[in-house]
Amino acid sequence: MKKTLSLIVGSLLILVLAACGSSDGDSDELVVGATSVPHSEVLEEAKPLLEEEGINLKIETYQDYVLPNKDLDSGEIDANYFQHIPYLEEQKAQNDFDFVNLGGIHIEPMGIYSKNIKSLEEIPEGTTVLMSRSVADHGRVLSLLEREGIIKLEEGVDKVTATVDDIVENPKNLKFDAGIDAALLPSNYEREENALVAINTNYAIEADLNPTEDSLILEGPESPYVNVIAARSEDEDNEQLKKLVEVLRSEKIQNFIKEEYNGAVVPAGGSEE
Repeated sequence: MKKTLSLIVGSLLILVLAACGSSDGDSDELVVGATSVPHSEVLEEAKPLLEEEGINLKIETYQDYVLPNKDLDSGEIDANYFQHIPYLEEQKAQNDFDFVNLGGIHIEPMGIYSKNIKSLEEIPEGTTVLMSRSVADHGRVLSLLEREGIIKLEEGVDKVTATVDDIVENPKNLKFDAGIDAALLPSNYEREENALVAINTNYAIEADLNPTEDSLILEGPESPYVNVIAARSEDEDNEQLKKLVEVLRSEKIQNFIKEEYNGAVVPAGGSEE
């Protein structure tokens, strides 16, 4: 009887251990946080390719630029794909995040839009320029305005970190409102009909704006604002994350980006900086 009980207990122990081992199937699950457009869509396209490599990609979709880094820091997700390099560096400095950039995937050209102003020549004196509260985007917007001769920035200023205080010439006396959540800029575009509104491409696409057709000013592919895969520094050599970057940089995914977004999203060509 004791021998029989020992055999039963031993068998049960083996089953329990096997069950615990089978849960390690989740070790092949890679959880990546992304904003919905275009990042989640690009990741969805990459899913079958990653499955071929034995990686089960789970996508956590976000509607803001704050939580994806908080959740990465806390370990809720393995990586995120939503931010460009200047924003990543700003967030690391402000929040002491120990993150690394694993590689650039695409560029979303920033656009400046207006409901009623149809050309740069028509911009009235005193027009308000609406920008997101993300400081990392301010220099980006100001550089676009300078490129078109609408303002002039101080000589020698770093265009990436430029602020409104760096404007030395403003012949149209533009006013700047930089206190708006990035996700709310499309609704401001609809409401503030006589303003200039700088909208990140992902939010422009969600609002059915076509950046290549509807913007007054659009960033070119030479932009330094490459969207990257970010991860915790401890995972810099993680093989699954390396494979994720490899797949997203593959010809198939880069061609998908070109064809799906028709110039509104531009492949980064493997850019890391």
